[in-house]
Amino acid sequence: MEDGFCHTITSTLGAYTPERILVTGGAGFIGSALVRYLLRETDATVINVDKLTYAGNLETVADCMDDPRHQFIQLDIVDEDGLDAVFTRHQPDAVVHLAAESHVDRSIAGPAAFVQTNIVGTFHLLESVRRYWQALPSPQQEHFRFLQVSTDEVYGSAEEGEVFTEDSPYRPNSPYAASKASADHLVRAWYRTYCLPVMVVNCANAYGPWQYPEKLIPVIVLNALAEEPINVYGTGENIRDWMYVEDHVDALYLILSRVGQGSQYNIGANNTWANIDIVRKVCRVLDSLYPRKGGGSYTELIRFVADRPGHDFRYSLDTRRVGEQLDWTPKYAFEDALEQTVRWYGENRGWCRNVIAGQG
Repeated sequence: MEDGFCHTITSTLGAYTPERILVTGGAGFIGSALVRYLLRETDATVINVDKLTYAGNLETVADCMDDPRHQFIQLDIVDEDGLDAVFTRHQPDAVVHLAAESHVDRSIAGPAAFVQTNIVGTFHLLESVRRYWQALPSPQQEHFRFLQVSTDEVYGSAEEGEVFTEDSPYRPNSPYAASKASADHLVRAWYRTYCLPVMVVNCANAYGPWQYPEKLIPVIVLNALAEEPINVYGTGENIRDWMYVEDHVDALYLILSRVGQGSQYNIGANNTWANIDIVRKVCRVLDSLYPRKGGGSYTELIRFVADRPGHDFRYSLDTRRVGEQLDWTPKYAFEDALEQTVRWYGENRGWCRNVIAGQG
């Protein structure tokens, strides 16, 4: 994504340790994991901006609220005046943009919210960031960085044998994917046009604790333990790459602190499974942790239902660039991280019920 014009007038960023990092969507699943990671692994001050929609919950960062390096601000990213005030007051030297509507099914049922947050919200954030960055003194301006966190879904469905590189064309098929692709294009345009120092990261499916219980793994756990049907779209053969959330945020911080402007990276675990395989794996973990009272396996609850519209069959990321340039590889073994995740949802069913009921 590098551009010669911007490369000549704005310094390449290289290695830098941000001291004040603004995280949008910092009370959501990946955002809260990043906030906790930053407070645990770095000395940075974290400015956590979240609208607190249904998927944003302060319990995800409850352990951070008394940390003097954590500042929480409830704010919608479409509010440019509010964003301007946050930038003026807190003076961040890096932004990680994670605020987004993210569930494909919801985007099919109600795409307007995805357009508003993911596209319009990103536009307002970019404009606020641009004003702030352009007013910075030269040394701070040279070190500033904006990390756009996106998804592998922008590339569309991979054909057999196809692997998506960072140069693959965008072919989004769902309203969610289209809204994230649009946001990525805006970020790229603000780099090309205004030389805003940005990076874009396209990520595989994340899983782990604190994910709003509408995504596959928490849904399996909650339905199974409630002895309710575990519905699987189509034949369940759709393939995804699964990456533990702690690996996800580790890669995000590495990219934020190490790479130059205009860079784009795919990050994933090269850990591809068909959805039905994930369902069966989760059920087997549940069989071990929470045996059914009447005996038998939770796999008996699996039901195949009509496929959703525009369901991408397969995602496949080429992650060699991040490995070769930054020497990054996932740290967590899939089977171990999956068991930890299943156990967490089993032990936190009360939180799941509360957030579903809108009481979180």
